[in-house]
Amino acid sequence: MSDSPQPRGLTGPKGHDCCGPAVLDWDNQLPQPKATAHWPPRSSGWSLRCVGRRPAPTPASPAMIRISNAASDPAAWPDRSSAPGPAVSLVPWAELNPQPVLVFNPDAQLVYFNQAASRLAATLGFQQPGWFLPPEAGAAIRTCLSTSQAYPPFYTHTKGHALCWSFFPVAGLNLVQCQVTDVTERQWLEQQLRHAQKLEAMGRVAAAVAHDFNNALTVIQGHTGLLRADPRLTPDMAESLKSIARAAERASALTKQLLTLSRKSVGVPQRLNLNEWLNTLSPLLHRTVGEDVEVQFDLEPTLPEVEVDPGLIQQALLNLMVQARDTMPQGGTLLIRTTFRQVEPAEATRHPHARPGRFVCLTLADTGIGLPASALEHLFEPFFSQNPSDKDTDLSLAIAYSIVRQHHGWIEAHSQLGQGTTLQVFLPAADPLQQPTGPKADAACSSPTSQGTETILVVEDEPAVRWTVRTILQRYGYRVLEACSGVEALALWHQHHRQISLVLTDIVLPAGVSGPELVEKLRHQKPELKVIFTSG
Repeated sequence: MSDSPQPRGLTGPKGHDCCGPAVLDWDNQLPQPKATAHWPPRSSGWSLRCVGRRPAPTPASPAMIRISNAASDPAAWPDRSSAPGPAVSLVPWAELNPQPVLVFNPDAQLVYFNQAASRLAATLGFQQPGWFLPPEAGAAIRTCLSTSQAYPPFYTHTKGHALCWSFFPVAGLNLVQCQVTDVTERQWLEQQLRHAQKLEAMGRVAAAVAHDFNNALTVIQGHTGLLRADPRLTPDMAESLKSIARAAERASALTKQLLTLSRKSVGVPQRLNLNEWLNTLSPLLHRTVGEDVEVQFDLEPTLPEVEVDPGLIQQALLNLMVQARDTMPQGGTLLIRTTFRQVEPAEATRHPHARPGRFVCLTLADTGIGLPASALEHLFEPFFSQNPSDKDTDLSLAIAYSIVRQHHGWIEAHSQLGQGTTLQVFLPAADPLQQPTGPKADAACSSPTSQGTETILVVEDEPAVRWTVRTILQRYGYRVLEACSGVEALALWHQHHRQISLVLTDIVLPAGVSGPELVEKLRHQKPELKVIFTSG
């Protein structure tokens, strides 16, 4: 063996325990079957093992020599003729298998792998599958052969890929077959499913909390309104009640955010001047980013109004500010700017949701660490976060973008590593000649209201809310009939249906009859019946 010429085609570094057999041209006499020698001579660098003999090696029929402790020429793999002995019978099935298949002999040497295994090796950046075998492979092979049972599947992570390894013995052939499955995408999908399930559960909890919280707020706001309408109020009492009303409105805005999280929020657009709105929110914005981030304002004086839901837009702004804060772990500056923009047709082509027209642009520019171009492409996708600790668990940017899209706007992002990030929120400017579709943000509730004389059926299961609604309606002259469930409302309807002019009902009611089902039954008898639905 030491006098034989060097084999041609042998490649690969030393030090790898498992690799596939190479097909080598051997110009001299073939070693005896099952003989072992080393290459180079008198060196342990290459261990060459003859696995079979042919009558005479020729260029068309070279000798087959298995190589351990080395890698082989990948051009010679896979080839049915190169699979030693019993492994030949496994080749046709393995080549048709879309999953990577590896075959090992009792010495834990890799004697065959299919094309799918070669593709996986290339994907991972290896020349052939022998280079990324897990450390547990040897123990798994020995266990399979000694017990004649499959080895429990296990997982490894290699160069960003999650691989599942399944080893099982091949009956009667004294071989072990391994199937490798790249489960990276499956694990990612399972992770996203778990996130979605958690968010869904959190949304249900948020909706329930918001419903109960709104019931309490209804009582607070209702009684506050009744007291504020009393002409005998002293100035101090009126100011106190005004503060209570403002606090209740802020609490109501919080419940809207909970309902947005549960995807049960219905926006109520109203005319809003962003400059005045930002000045009102200034203390909250400073608290949101913390003391180590300086918030600066640059507000264009002659800014058109926008028609938005203030609670939803506030949530979108706070979400964007939190993300900006996370990019400034050591503190920095966050500039909030408002400008009027006339978007021209050519300019609108820069963004898929942009369009020509009059817009108010709300800009947030931070001095944080910035983002690479690859991250900007996915910035508003679900589970994206600029905070590494929140990777794949955050929805705040996706919610912010969804809210802006709901208001027929869009967000543009610009960033460079080390130079901060700029987010531009475009909202359509309200038409100054068009009447507002919603109430002003601070509409007064003390304007005179005419007295009513009609009969109203109030259906509400919460006693405190029902009492508040009844008291307010009676103060304005209406006759009120009360029911705590749909079944009770139907009984009252049969007695007073000729007098009832309006039904004010909660959507969710006990006793098996919901608000919509109740109204359907009543309108079947009286199609012209007027209805107001309420919901916490």
